[in-house]
Amino acid sequence: MLFILADNQDITRLGLTSLIKPIPDTEILEVSERSRLLSLLARVESAIVVLDYTLFDFPDADALIAVSQRYPRVRWILFSDELTDDFMRRITAESASFSLLGKGSDMAEADTALRLALRGERYVCRAFMEQMLSLPSRHRRTAVELTRTETEILKEIALGKTTKEIAAARCSSFHTVNTHRKNIFRKLEVNTAYEATKYALRAGLVDSAEYYI
Repeated sequence: MLFILADNQDITRLGLTSLIKPIPDTEILEVSERSRLLSLLARVESAIVVLDYTLFDFPDADALIAVSQRYPRVRWILFSDELTDDFMRRITAESASFSLLGKGSDMAEADTALRLALRGERYVCRAFMEQMLSLPSRHRRTAVELTRTETEILKEIALGKTTKEIAAARCSSFHTVNTHRKNIFRKLEVNTAYEATKYALRAGLVDSAEYYI
């Protein structure tokens, strides 16, 4: 079975590789861009894609679902720090080909997700399952309060800058900017930079005359 690691963080790919290699008859390929991933999927009969949805370049859930429908023999393990309630409800209702694994999951959960995907079964890690079951409906707040720093970083995200580029421009560490990014996404209840920018434009958090998506 072919495993495709669609994750931009070296340490994450290394950890996943260490879990996959002992599994018999497996091949591992790494990709860092959506275009490369789609090119690979077009040439294979089946695969298991381990995708960092938050940091990879899928714009939203619709784009991801469309790809899954185009390649029905591909299984997906969405590997992420945080996923919104709405996203998880939609993605799990749309197809059983999606598994959900948190980056805070332990090695046993990660190994279980990989092995169940090989059997064509879905897995949702404990943390995400508890999140999905905790409240039947968590309504989005009408007013989102961002700090001045978060607003500035959101504007940089809207301009298409990466976390590394923002950190360099602000003379901050990657970790500091990445923490702000996570806080922004949590407050806006979004998963991707594309979704954050759309929300910020609709809410007037950034000037629509300056930022385009």
